[in-house]
Amino acid sequence: MMNKNVENKSSYHVTKKDLTWASLRFNWICVNLFNYESQLGPSLVWSMAPLLRKIYPKDSDYQASLKNHFNYFNTTPYLANIVLGTTVAMEEKDGIKALPTVQSFKTSIMGPLAGIGDTIFWVLWPTIMGSIAGYMALQGNPLGAIIWFLVNILFNVMKVWLYHVGYSSGTRLIDTLGDKINTFTEAASVMGVTVIGALVATVVKVSVPYVFKFGKVSMNIQTDILDKIMPALLPALFTFFIYKLLDNKKWTPTKIIFLVILIALGGTFLGIFKA
Repeated sequence: MMNKNVENKSSYHVTKKDLTWASLRFNWICVNLFNYESQLGPSLVWSMAPLLRKIYPKDSDYQASLKNHFNYFNTTPYLANIVLGTTVAMEEKDGIKALPTVQSFKTSIMGPLAGIGDTIFWVLWPTIMGSIAGYMALQGNPLGAIIWFLVNILFNVMKVWLYHVGYSSGTRLIDTLGDKINTFTEAASVMGVTVIGALVATVVKVSVPYVFKFGKVSMNIQTDILDKIMPALLPALFTFFIYKLLDNKKWTPTKIIFLVILIALGGTFLGIFKA
């Protein structure tokens, strides 16, 4: 029994260079091998194959590990490396015996990580930074776009770092930071809503130049009525209208863009909106 356990375990010690190279391979190929059957599975296998070959010198063990990683796997690419680093640590420690645990761990953690990662990296970050960069661009300031570019470079460095963190900390890191990550996500969501709300009032321009006249009395619809009810009321209502269209499957972003152009041209021509 002792000899069998020793045989199942790997005698190779994973180095920092191994981890960095595996993470770079995954970052480069990540969604290029994406498919609807196993999602990121092929990318994961391609990125880890050289490292797994070192852990499993025996062909049958190596093939079993590759086959195990070909199973369905999908989570936010920005956080996937922490999962892969952890699986490397598992397989280095227990060898072929770790494969069922590795698959169970990947299956259980990819959903929660995707929920966190998609919210932060696919929704909040592009929305907040894209809005700020776009507003600064309207003012003739390229700083927002430059910051966006530099931070995205840092994100790629972060992905390599997370591979090392996953390997050194394993499942303990996810258990320890779970509540803190959720708190951070909620705080970032509040910040995103605040930024977008401010940008709607300052960037979206909708105003009515019409002046109501009755005898000697004249009243500007925009300044004397709408602005008295709520400043930027029309931009807020127009943004809500576009938001509802985006929620309708029949309306694509391209159709909505053309609709906005037509509304702007028609409203200006008819004198409803201010040019």
